[in-house]
Amino acid sequence: MLAMRAVDIIRKKRDGQALDQAEIEAFVQGAVTGSWPEYQLAALLMAVFFRGMSVQETAALTLAMVRSGVRLDLSELPGIKVDKHSTGGVGDKTSLILAPLVASCGVVVPMMSGRGLGHTGGTLDKLESIPGFRVDLSLDEFRAALRDLGCALIGQTAEIAPADKVLYALRDVTATVESIPLITASILSKKIAEGINGLVLDVKCGRGAFMKTLPEARRLAESLTSIGAAAGLRTRAVLTRMDAPLGQAVGNSLEVIESIETLKGEGSADLTFLALLLSEAMLLMAGAVEAAAVGPRARQALSSGQALEKFRAIIERQGGDPRVIDDYDRLPVAAGRYLVRAPRPGYVTRLDAESVGRASMLLGAGRATVTDRIDPGVGMLIHCRVGDQVAEGEPLLELVHREGADLGPALRVLESACAISDVPPVPEPLVIDTLG
Repeated sequence: MLAMRAVDIIRKKRDGQALDQAEIEAFVQGAVTGSWPEYQLAALLMAVFFRGMSVQETAALTLAMVRSGVRLDLSELPGIKVDKHSTGGVGDKTSLILAPLVASCGVVVPMMSGRGLGHTGGTLDKLESIPGFRVDLSLDEFRAALRDLGCALIGQTAEIAPADKVLYALRDVTATVESIPLITASILSKKIAEGINGLVLDVKCGRGAFMKTLPEARRLAESLTSIGAAAGLRTRAVLTRMDAPLGQAVGNSLEVIESIETLKGEGSADLTFLALLLSEAMLLMAGAVEAAAVGPRARQALSSGQALEKFRAIIERQGGDPRVIDDYDRLPVAAGRYLVRAPRPGYVTRLDAESVGRASMLLGAGRATVTDRIDPGVGMLIHCRVGDQVAEGEPLLELVHREGADLGPALRVLESACAISDVPPVPEPLVIDTLG
């Protein structure tokens, strides 16, 4: 039997035909083994970007990427193992709150997270701002932490979906990141391979999200839930608004502090609401609590300090300094401060998440390319919310920067980030819809 040629598979997808499982497997194995050169991998990615994939093709791609590496077996751990994934936003630190919260309620939470790129932050970058915190646990260490604590937060290991690492790096440099089939396969292959039974998805929509419009976000949520179901994974997707930053801090150490404050019961209303909502969905999926008791149980874990102590234990287990829970001076927060003030009195009608995220990136809080280094101590504090009435000269945003840094590029990005009007805006709900 003749081996399938890469050029024939590329041509088939280029012409809008569906690929069969064997052709998709050949593509994935070609990425892992290097038998397909990068220019042919990139050509097929571009063909998929323009021609799309059916549900069957996307499911086949997802499972082929799972099979490209190790699939963890966590069956020796009790109950339904549940994780959460966000499609990325500005100030989105909910994973740092809900992982210990849900684990403190007796659910096993294996959380394999990613790094930030562009204007959106990454959970791993936030965790690594805690002195000593290790996100590079081996799979054996990961399994042991799950057994002992019920939770661990790590990065993708070399054994988990190695095809995804190759393909994502190429998508980043070939402008094919936004393809819904490729996003779906990338997210779900890692989640399925980490050994979970259930996944709660926070699909962001708006100016600060990858999916700018509701139809785009809905298509992604439908793809994730349908492919997850086809792969035997329980899924639930929550569509949430990402026009303004979530919470009051953007930047790695700053977001760790806000997460700890939220675990102490002192978080902002929007962040606390969303963290509890997603936690409740995870508890419900795990069957750990009766449906009527899910909300009270999640709130009790927060108010009692159980979730905070679980986070302290996770930090210590993964090599971090648990004293940061009580002493924020142990985190590397920059000393420089610059206030952006309201130019006139009125109501805040826009607080643009993408502008705030890009300005924070320019300060050093994020990376423009995957190889950029970040500064964990810089970022931005948000002093207003959409709908607030402000006086002239009142602080809107606070840049946290290194002394002597050139703030010009960040300030230019922020020039149109805030809008103030004489008329208050119509409030919009944070949660748009739920699927699955």
